[in-house]
Amino acid sequence: MLGYLMRRLLLIIPTLFAILLVNFFIVQAAPGGPVEQAIAKLQGVAGGTIGAGHTETMNTGQSRASRGLDPKLIKEIEHQYGFDKPLHERLWLMLSHYARLDFGNSFFRGAKVTDLILQKMPVSISLGLWATLITYLVSIPLGIRKAVKHGSHFDIWSSTAIVIGYAMPAFLFAMLLVVLFAGGTSLSWFPVRGLVSENFDQMSPLGKVADYFWHLVLPVASLVIGGFATLTILTKNSFLNEVTRQYVVTARAKGLSERRVLYGHVFRNAMLLVVAGIPQAFISVFFAGSLLIEVIFSLDGLGRMSYEAAVSRDYPVVFGSLFIFTLFGLLIKLVGDICYTLVDPRIDFSARNA
Repeated sequence: MLGYLMRRLLLIIPTLFAILLVNFFIVQAAPGGPVEQAIAKLQGVAGGTIGAGHTETMNTGQSRASRGLDPKLIKEIEHQYGFDKPLHERLWLMLSHYARLDFGNSFFRGAKVTDLILQKMPVSISLGLWATLITYLVSIPLGIRKAVKHGSHFDIWSSTAIVIGYAMPAFLFAMLLVVLFAGGTSLSWFPVRGLVSENFDQMSPLGKVADYFWHLVLPVASLVIGGFATLTILTKNSFLNEVTRQYVVTARAKGLSERRVLYGHVFRNAMLLVVAGIPQAFISVFFAGSLLIEVIFSLDGLGRMSYEAAVSRDYPVVFGSLFIFTLFGLLIKLVGDICYTLVDPRIDFSARNA
């Protein structure tokens, strides 16, 4: 197992390199870069117009936007953003800095990218962690009960409820919650701005915990509404598949109780498929699912920051966020493999190639 983990950790390096390399060239080819953005501000032209009118590469220092400006000024702007260097040299500088976890400074936010990521991380981790945890705590017992009660009225109405929840977009459910419980009607039970209250520092330790979870109720509920369906049905089908196997028939023939059969024998095998989905579920919520939720509830997290950086062509923030997302995703997938062995110790990853 240790050898397998070491191979997986070493594979993270070329994987990160390949992803950064591909995205570096994609970003370089995209119009409306930071040089054009700066020139647009000087000329009072909208950034979107500049991006549409971009016809030549930044290496030449010439574009339609730069016409009429002093070439010296253009050179100074290119130097400020590092575009006075050849493409391969910019790539090498980026990779060498990233090897030291130095992501540089934001072009437009006036701060280090590392500081910005650390500042936004608590929001994204809070949303991703609690949404994933609640989804699994509800879906696994619900899926098991649906398998035991397969074909009953409980199975039918619970399936109807989770399918309706799955069909409802998270952002639409979030707006519905805001209207119902955050001042849209006569009820104003929950806040709709920030992760904590403004007077958070003056609260008692217990008050801080309560305030933190109070702010998380609506955004986390919005994220988990669509996650129940897939995991619940997966858990149910895994159990239904296992209970028809010969070892279950044998266990029942020995006189074991139904609870002992389900949780002592079936559970370990049925949970393998469920455990396999933990990394994907967490990554989906952490990276993709939180952007609209952050916007609706005024939460300043990584999803919102990355989107704004991409729109404004803030390349250090874009690549720094991409590096963190990719690294975190690869590590989470490795944790998923470890969970396999915890659920079923018979699995031996050391016997297979990474």
